[in-house]
Amino acid sequence: MTAPHIVWLRRDLRLADQPALYAAAQEGPVICVYVLDDEGAGNRAMGGASRWWLHHSLQAMDRELGKHQGKLILRRGNAADEIAKLAEETGAAAVHAIRHYEPWWRKAQGRLADRLDLKLYDGNYLLPPGTVTTGSGDPYKIYTPFAKSARQCLPQREVLDAPSLTNPDEWPDSDDLDGWNLLPTKPDWASGFRDAWEVGETAAMAQLEDFADRVKDYEDDRNRPSIDGSSRLSPHLHHGEISPMQVWDRLTRHTGEGAETFRGELLWRDYTQNVICQFPAYPSESYRDLGGEKLWRNPNRGHVIAEDLEAWQQGRTGYPIVDAGMRQLWQIGWMHNRVRMIAASFLIKHLLIDWRHGEQWFWDCLVDADYGNNGVNWQWVAGTGVDSNMFPRIMAPLSQSEKFDAGDYIREFVPELADLPDDQIHDPDDKHRPDDYPAKIIGHREARERALSAYREAKGE
Repeated sequence: MTAPHIVWLRRDLRLADQPALYAAAQEGPVICVYVLDDEGAGNRAMGGASRWWLHHSLQAMDRELGKHQGKLILRRGNAADEIAKLAEETGAAAVHAIRHYEPWWRKAQGRLADRLDLKLYDGNYLLPPGTVTTGSGDPYKIYTPFAKSARQCLPQREVLDAPSLTNPDEWPDSDDLDGWNLLPTKPDWASGFRDAWEVGETAAMAQLEDFADRVKDYEDDRNRPSIDGSSRLSPHLHHGEISPMQVWDRLTRHTGEGAETFRGELLWRDYTQNVICQFPAYPSESYRDLGGEKLWRNPNRGHVIAEDLEAWQQGRTGYPIVDAGMRQLWQIGWMHNRVRMIAASFLIKHLLIDWRHGEQWFWDCLVDADYGNNGVNWQWVAGTGVDSNMFPRIMAPLSQSEKFDAGDYIREFVPELADLPDDQIHDPDDKHRPDDYPAKIIGHREARERALSAYREAKGE
């Protein structure tokens, strides 16, 4: 009997362009396993929205393997321990995995490599972190020169086809996916998720084709939340149902401004991984200290501040575009990118609440909650990041809403405002503001002046 090879799956739930799976398939029978490791991730265990997506993504992966008369093995516990146990049970010759860069996964990879033959491959990013360096050999900290250098290296490899798979003589025991309780029940808050998303590798490829038909207009449409201008690929990319190289390759036949802009966003995804490789605690620790406790209003120190945070989380700030974004997030586990920036800026600068409270809320609520992307994006808005917007640059949500024609978006997600005319939808006056829609939690000018004053005070000016 030929010894099987284990493929350790994490955020790489696909058959095509999966280098670890491809390599294992050339060696012999393949056992694909996913370990749900909440222990190793600690306070970075997946939030509720990501767990909902994971459930359906694992189902889809099992279906794809079933087309090869295969199956997906599920285990729960410490990933390194469970993989080592599985290797001993099956007599596996080696374990193959795509390299992951989150701190808990780097630790698990190290522990496992000490115990057995672990073969790691790159495949979740366009370029492995550390590939692109400055003239002195140091990793880039700033996105623009990073992206310029990275473009010179792409494409680095060809996209891999899904391999032919051979199954082991005997399958090891597997957990029952339903027993993991990844789906909400009481209450079932995921009805909007089910309406909004198709999950899995097949759905990801279909979404890529849909976006390719629209990419020529992406430069303008991406900022307009009322139209379907986004790629909607982010959760598929995050969970690895499609690789960034597949996306890059598909868009090579598109040379317009829209495709070029989107390629830049794929490179931003690579950039964020380079950041967390340099600063592993980046999603929870500010790179720049803007005054710490002197600047932020702490929700743990007063009920008024806590109520402000709750109003933001619930989409009850009185700012229609902010509220629409936060309700979209709760309803479908995703938020339009332009609105993400507006909502984040509002929390940080209008409400003066530490960006980490927002990062944690997004971590729990986003189906595409990515350790690198989420942390880097929040620090960019806050002005605390290694490459970030300046804190005194405060987004004006009302003018942003009007500029990017968010009226229909607001009507969809803030139904109490659905009947307002275009001249009122972005900032309804007292006469038009419905009784069941809250007044502004703070005026824009007041918030701006408060934020700038707090910033100056924190800096000792």
